[in-house]
Amino acid sequence: MSDRSGRSDRSGEGGGQRGARARMREQQERDRAREKRRRVLIVAALGVVVLGAAALIGVLLSGDDDEPGGPVTPPKGATGRDRLVIPAGPANAPATLTIYEDFRCPACKQFEEAFRDTIHDLQDAGRLRTEYRLVTIIDGNLGGTGSRNAANAAACAQDAGRFTAYHDLLYTHQPEETDDAFADKGRLIDLAGRVDGLDTEAFRRCVHRGTHDSWVEKSADAFAGSGHDSTPTVLLDGEDIYGDRNEPLTPRRLRQLVDRAAGE
Repeated sequence: MSDRSGRSDRSGEGGGQRGARARMREQQERDRAREKRRRVLIVAALGVVVLGAAALIGVLLSGDDDEPGGPVTPPKGATGRDRLVIPAGPANAPATLTIYEDFRCPACKQFEEAFRDTIHDLQDAGRLRTEYRLVTIIDGNLGGTGSRNAANAAACAQDAGRFTAYHDLLYTHQPEETDDAFADKGRLIDLAGRVDGLDTEAFRRCVHRGTHDSWVEKSADAFAGSGHDSTPTVLLDGEDIYGDRNEPLTPRRLRQLVDRAAGE
């Protein structure tokens, strides 16, 4: 379109171009905003995936965790209420010796060293049944996990039919009370190599996973509610025979008490 002077009037065309450019910039800004939101969502989703993977790894590794929390799994052959007893010796023996023990407990080691041979002889003769109850009193008093880990390993040995030999070995190689060396599962497995037929893949897996950790904790809880407060606690047919200072227990006296229980 021309005015009378013959000059073209481009004001309408210029305004249209400026409007188009403005609309283009707005569209570009909207596109950039959408892209930014998309990147934020992608990063957030990746964060969820990473957290989920970390949680899954935690679950997978929980078998070797320091905190028990799995199902209560008694070892094979465990007896008694809640299957908290590991038995040794004939079930029909005329006398039953109950021993509450902690593998970190120095007094328990002293008891074992003094009475082990006598107990084994009486069991072999069919005169005594021994019921072991494993507790974690030293872990509670001094901290650490050695009592629990050693008890779990002993329960794993029970699964393999090697409890007595491994039980005795743990006391033979007991560390100082303040040394939580039995917390090291590798050490517990190394000791198993000294017991014929015990160091197997099944035993190693049982130790590393803490298969019986919750069972050990339940056994410790039962001890806490038993009315006894020290280890070793030694009962013959339910009567405490080890804590009498007036008449200390000796291997000879233990034999006499077993004879009496048998009516001899």
